[in-house]
Amino acid sequence: MNTPSPFSAYQNAVQHLGFTSDAAQMQAAQMLEDCYQALESGRETRGVYLWGPVGRGKTWLMDRFYDSLSVPSKRLHFHHFMGWVHKRLFQITGTAEPLRALAREMAQNVRVLCFDEFFVTDIGDAILLGGLMREMFEQGVVVVCTSNLPPAELYADGFNRERFTPAIAAIEKHMWVARLDGAQDHRLHPGTACQRYWLSSDTSAEKPLDKVFAQLCGDRPQSSDPILLGHLQVPCVKHCNKAAWFTFRALCSSSLSALDFISLCDRFPALLLSEVPNLSSPQRAGIIARGTEDGAERVEAGDRELPSLSVHDDSVRRFIALVDECYDRRIPLYIEAAVPLEDLYTQGYLSFAFERARSRLQEMQLERFGATGNVAEADKLAEQIT
Repeated sequence: MNTPSPFSAYQNAVQHLGFTSDAAQMQAAQMLEDCYQALESGRETRGVYLWGPVGRGKTWLMDRFYDSLSVPSKRLHFHHFMGWVHKRLFQITGTAEPLRALAREMAQNVRVLCFDEFFVTDIGDAILLGGLMREMFEQGVVVVCTSNLPPAELYADGFNRERFTPAIAAIEKHMWVARLDGAQDHRLHPGTACQRYWLSSDTSAEKPLDKVFAQLCGDRPQSSDPILLGHLQVPCVKHCNKAAWFTFRALCSSSLSALDFISLCDRFPALLLSEVPNLSSPQRAGIIARGTEDGAERVEAGDRELPSLSVHDDSVRRFIALVDECYDRRIPLYIEAAVPLEDLYTQGYLSFAFERARSRLQEMQLERFGATGNVAEADKLAEQIT
């Protein structure tokens, strides 16, 4: 049976799967359909840039487009893509025009790249993308992506933003831009509840995470030895081959990166995280000192202000990266925290980015998220705890 085209899949969801018709979604589905039809018939086409608030169906629509393709294509989280870019650039050090060489390599292997969560915060990534996006489009690579921001607002407050503006110009020239701005967060639609988030103030004799871990591991061998991620030995509460349990401090207050979380999700089908504190805190001003570097250009004179930061923001960045990786891989993340989810991060520089993580964690509280195999059994037990 053939996979339906993007617009057919959307129509089917509205007619038979209980989806509510949404004008913005319909317009985006039509753009994806036009792109799909052009690709399948061998014609040149623009890509599609889907943006809007969390839970408006961007990823669902992009996945239906990806599923329908017969041309060579790749679908991955933006973190994964940038990790691959940095790795390949290191491997081809010394190559003339490395970004062009990388774009040619991509074009030889894929016709379409689908990115989830296009979001730029790192100056190194911003500088690379300025040239790489132009080269990719010139090599005929079609890009379809999702983002919470329109192209013109990507890396809006970033240092040396002018180094990124060529990427914005390339996106606007080579991609149709669709705004999904429906009134509802579809991740919050009713579904069978399956609690995976608890308060540490629970006074029950046996903590929820103890029961979840026991059910996940069963009679399998367990260990509390540290787990090697990259070059770091990361302390672990305990782990088996089906689950790993860490404290927030071990995973999010260390020097781990998004690539380490990718590796973690490669190894374990379920993760547990305890001792998550209230991540909100007053912001503090920061400066780049006179005569120092900000990672791209030397400041010749005068101090420069940084965006206001809170004491937890570095940990929050890692927490967001962990949630993104678990969500994208459909890996349940069981959490014990000091405050309710809605109060976890209410003040700080990363409030906008955290809303996506909060929405994803809310969807994780539904049975439809990742409840398969042994994980399903743990979830059934978790439901009985509260």
